[in-house]
Amino acid sequence: MRKTAKVNDDQLVSFIDHGGTGPAVLLLHSYLMDADMFAAQVQALGGAFRLIAMDERGHGDTSAENPFTYWDVARDALGLLDELGVARCAVIGTSQGGFIALRMALLAPQRVAALALLGTSGSAEDPEVAAGYRQAAAAWRENGPTQELLDLNAAICLGQHDATEWQAKWRRLSGDHIDRVLTPLVERDSVLDRAREIGCPALVLHGSADAAYAVDRARELASALPNAEPPVIIDGGAHFLSLTDAEAVNPHLRAFLDRSLDVE
Repeated sequence: MRKTAKVNDDQLVSFIDHGGTGPAVLLLHSYLMDADMFAAQVQALGGAFRLIAMDERGHGDTSAENPFTYWDVARDALGLLDELGVARCAVIGTSQGGFIALRMALLAPQRVAALALLGTSGSAEDPEVAAGYRQAAAAWRENGPTQELLDLNAAICLGQHDATEWQAKWRRLSGDHIDRVLTPLVERDSVLDRAREIGCPALVLHGSADAAYAVDRARELASALPNAEPPVIIDGGAHFLSLTDAEAVNPHLRAFLDRSLDVE
């Protein structure tokens, strides 16, 4: 069941605390998704960890009334941990969630015990790709969420995975809303030059069929993080691979969390 917490003075954040007595793990979802995208991880990992999934600004039941950056969302996440009395936790972030997880670790390294980063990048968005996304957002604003736009988003993010449930959610989004949540993505800064400051254990996973970021982004990120393991490449994995390729991903997540958090 979703609950709401007030963080950073006046930002309301929707979240699901799945409970459990094991070490805390924060789950950070992808662009245009919400906390529900981690259902497979909750099923696979919930017996060993306290899993907390939040709806990030402008996603799920968390509003975004004003412009924001991923640094702001990272502060939201840290504020949520404060509200829940969680001093330190591991963070799993997919795509956009990885952008936020990295910024959490830079803002408060003592709070992040381990990072699992899936289908993400430490770089700024490629200008040509950003221009393409803005063009699609303009079409959404002008014509609404046409099936062509919904299918395009699904192909980039979910590959061959069934997108029916998520497309139904996307259909409810206005063009103004798309602009609001896309801007942080296409205008984000690179954190690669600061990645050496992130000393916690890190695991980078990436799909070989990721349509948003080449596998080189995973290698680049793993190389920049001082305590990252060699990247794990999931054969045929799509961009949002914690959802699309959960069966292949979950054993890697479980093993990494076990050894990073000293789970017996």
